[in-house]
Amino acid sequence: MKPRTRIILLSIISILIVVTIVLGVTYSFMKADIESSSVTEVSLKSCAKITLKDTDVSINLNNTYPMSKNKALQTTPYTFTVSSSCENYVGFNLYLATLNTNTLDASNIHYIITYNGSKDILAEGILSNATNAENEFSNEEKTQLNSGINGTYSSIYKLYNASIPLQGEKSYDLYLYVDGDVTDASTMNKSFNAGIAVKSYDREADPTLANYIINNVYTTDGENGLYYHDGVGSYTNADQEAGDNSYRYSGADPNNYVCFGSDAATCPNEYLYRIIGVFDENSDSEYNVKLIKADYTTSAMLGTDGRDYYGNYNNVTSNYKGNMNTSTIAAYRWNYDTSVSSYGSNNWTTSELNKINLNINYITYLSNLWSDMIEDSTWHLGGMTSSSNTAKSFYNGERNNAGYGSNPTTYGPENANGSSTKIGLMYPSDYGYAAYPDAWVTNLSSYSSTTIKGNNWLYMGLNEWTMTPYSSYSRNVFSLYSNGYLNNRNANNGYSVRPVFYLRSNISYVEGDGTKDLPFRVGV
Repeated sequence: MKPRTRIILLSIISILIVVTIVLGVTYSFMKADIESSSVTEVSLKSCAKITLKDTDVSINLNNTYPMSKNKALQTTPYTFTVSSSCENYVGFNLYLATLNTNTLDASNIHYIITYNGSKDILAEGILSNATNAENEFSNEEKTQLNSGINGTYSSIYKLYNASIPLQGEKSYDLYLYVDGDVTDASTMNKSFNAGIAVKSYDREADPTLANYIINNVYTTDGENGLYYHDGVGSYTNADQEAGDNSYRYSGADPNNYVCFGSDAATCPNEYLYRIIGVFDENSDSEYNVKLIKADYTTSAMLGTDGRDYYGNYNNVTSNYKGNMNTSTIAAYRWNYDTSVSSYGSNNWTTSELNKINLNINYITYLSNLWSDMIEDSTWHLGGMTSSSNTAKSFYNGERNNAGYGSNPTTYGPENANGSSTKIGLMYPSDYGYAAYPDAWVTNLSSYSSTTIKGNNWLYMGLNEWTMTPYSSYSRNVFSLYSNGYLNNRNANNGYSVRPVFYLRSNISYVEGDGTKDLPFRVGV
């Protein structure tokens, strides 16, 4: 197939630099998919395909001059999209190949890469300092590259590495500029020619998200907000750990964000979750990551069917820490089973919040692609008689105490009568251990302290249900109060909800650092 290219001229009139960007594409083990006449076509050899396409917008440096980085980010970037039709994640490297006819040295060229439409920088630097990647191209690929850039390459620089989601795409902006501090004769009357190239590759087996957190994020207790709950430690209140060999995030705002439900370049807020911890619930060395929705749910997510839908949450106070339109936050009863009491029931197995809103509607909202990553889990329903207990006491009670009357102490695939058990709620112990360790000797009924709730990332400021029943009555359930402390309330109250679930143990870590802007990304 004959290659097709288009040359885009960039000129900086004041210093007489002419820069040409030729959109050239090379692939490795891929099948070309051509969506623009500016793309060079290359025949490839596997089931996957990646397309590099432009959007007919060139970098516009006409009538400009050497500039600062901030000024460069105000110019019109060159926008391109990398896409894939694969059934799994595909890795790719982004290169800039310079031509052997250049007279402007690469040490004078600065580059910036961002997601399309964003000013958050993914990669930047001086071109000459980027990795020399010539040895990553075979002779055949170099021939294809030369054809794509309409010349002969001089150097090949690797600028960026990322992955493409399942049958997805990512769009980027590329900025090239000459630094404003460079005003000497070395940049006068010079030319610079280069071409963009993308090479895809079969990703090596990614670590599981659980193993990534254990091996790459956890170092020592307290670093990165993680504590290993093995029951021992050298920090204050280490004797209050759960002792279950879990890795739990604690403190004011650890970097424990996960984007789940979306492959968008910038994760929408509604798909942001946070990691409660990494747990080996079955003591079989198969760790599962436990997620909680970062903000509250809406009726569009959980539905309005079932007796437990209450309506819009009508008591939003200044304590609320999220960024939702508060009029859309929905409230749900825990279980309005009036056959038990006019105030409801604390039997989770008959809760329609459980069976309908969480384990049918929310799973549908997530779609099969994402809900298939969630483990059908066994949930602990052990009760407590008072909120005046520490996190450790609640942890033990949730797993070892009886509920009220004949209520079961566990609910999972083995006793759910065919219902899904993927989605639950947080335990009081989850909330207790999310506070900084200084608070672990404090009863959860006293977690309203400004210091404690201010250093507890799970505190979000609204009345919210937990998973645990109050075992002295048939109708009461433990809930978080808007001021941050734990108490028990009638199950027919309308409170906010944040779904909680465990990812399957084989779910992989793909990318991200856990910050809100660059949350962990996961795959299969």
